[in-house]
Amino acid sequence: MEEEAVYRILVADSLSRKGIEILKGEKAIKCYVWTNFSPGELRATIREYDGIIIRGKTTVSADIINASERLKVIGRAGIGIDNVDVQAAMRRGILVMNTPGENAVAAAEHTIAMMLAMSRNIPQANASTKSGKWEKGKFMGVELYDKTLGIIGIGKIGSLVAERAQGMKMDVIAYDPYISPDAAVQKGIPLVSLDDLLSRSDFISIHTPLTEETGHLVGAEAFERMKPGVMIINCARGGIVDERALLHALRSGKVRGAALDVFENEAAGNNPLFDVENVICTPHIGAATNEAQQNVAVAIADQVVDFLINKRIRNAVNIPIVSPDVLPVVQPYLDLGKKLGSFLTQISDFAIEELSIEYKGTVAEYEVSPITVSILRGLLTPYMGEVVNFVNASIIAKDRGIRVRESKSSSSEDFASMVAIMAMGGGERNIVAGALFGTKDFRIVQINDFRIEAVPKGNMLLIHNYDRPGVIGNIGTTLGNRNINIATMQFSRDRLGDNAISLLHLDSVISKEVMEELSQLPNIISVKHVEL
Repeated sequence: MEEEAVYRILVADSLSRKGIEILKGEKAIKCYVWTNFSPGELRATIREYDGIIIRGKTTVSADIINASERLKVIGRAGIGIDNVDVQAAMRRGILVMNTPGENAVAAAEHTIAMMLAMSRNIPQANASTKSGKWEKGKFMGVELYDKTLGIIGIGKIGSLVAERAQGMKMDVIAYDPYISPDAAVQKGIPLVSLDDLLSRSDFISIHTPLTEETGHLVGAEAFERMKPGVMIINCARGGIVDERALLHALRSGKVRGAALDVFENEAAGNNPLFDVENVICTPHIGAATNEAQQNVAVAIADQVVDFLINKRIRNAVNIPIVSPDVLPVVQPYLDLGKKLGSFLTQISDFAIEELSIEYKGTVAEYEVSPITVSILRGLLTPYMGEVVNFVNASIIAKDRGIRVRESKSSSSEDFASMVAIMAMGGGERNIVAGALFGTKDFRIVQINDFRIEAVPKGNMLLIHNYDRPGVIGNIGTTLGNRNINIATMQFSRDRLGDNAISLLHLDSVISKEVMEELSQLPNIISVKHVEL
């Protein structure tokens, strides 16, 4: 009966029948399926619903979230949450959840299918034969047996691709700077440097999220280092491969073929790669199997039901598992922890094998496990992207061979409360610490051996230099010549005439060319870009 429905759920995108059946099978839930509406119509009606389930079509913007009155949960059937304003949901206390990993098998199998189709010219031969031709000698292919497959990124999908390729007797190597060698050994995949992978691989398959670091990772310089006749597969995210550089490499013959499921601009329209015969393309269908779509539909329906009825949270991307009465007190530490973790990852050039977290002062009085999870989420997100959430961050860290240690101390030196984290790996280490100022404001107060006070926000440059006259002037001049404005600048040194650091907030994103120019200045030891 209608009056028995406690929670109203809107399914706003096409969802597998089994997911709908789960929602409709709950007496405490009334499920409405409405998949053809304008943003204005959704904004006008969202106030009637306690939950909304979407896929990739519907955008849940800040306007829609702010127009809601009873919305408690936004469920994304799939991994990507770029069509949800997560921060707006956080501000309103609305849970956002996704279904990471449910389509991993489909994506891995599509990668293998693309590699086989490309190596044997199957799409081209199919089109030729159906046109009435019999060009048997035209479509000479290459075997996968005994060839080297280089995998960039060995998360869940990359690891599944490796397993399948090894089953076809390929020699699999991988580049992933954020997984420990021990964890890679357990997966049975040898780790190599990026240069080594590029120069050795007959096939290169990409399985990393699109981040600032991985944008155009496979570009002109990378193609130059590849062996002649290499074949490229990208079923991860558009933008990791520089499409203009790929087009040039294909036309020059350096790259024998490419198989692409994702593009820098989607829908891809008039992409010049479509006119190249030895490129095969599919319209981002890596997860488009009946099984995968059923898996994500069932998973998101189960998660939404479990949250609304049983108050259990799974695969949350914006809210940790903290009781409502404690959350307002702990929230600033969660935010600080995420910022510190992200900062630490972005300044570390080594695979993190151990993370030591020390809670000092007032924060040590609380249950710190949610803060640790928030730190791990910040640590992992810069290179793993949206797949990391509050539920799986600890699992992913363990899978990647990161050992986590916590300690508490009632003393916090000059601050009422401080969180210090140290990353170690390969004989190297980095330390970053942050403190709360008042009840909500927080600062970075330590970077390795240097004391500093900086707001962890926006585009930042961390420059390590020798403490010599003229360094600061050279930095300012270089950035000024490139029309890059410095918003703030903090300095610290360990002792007179020795080492120093500069932490700059910039008004605009800095290019790799400017980074290189800064690194070549006199007395500069290193330059790191951090985006928070």
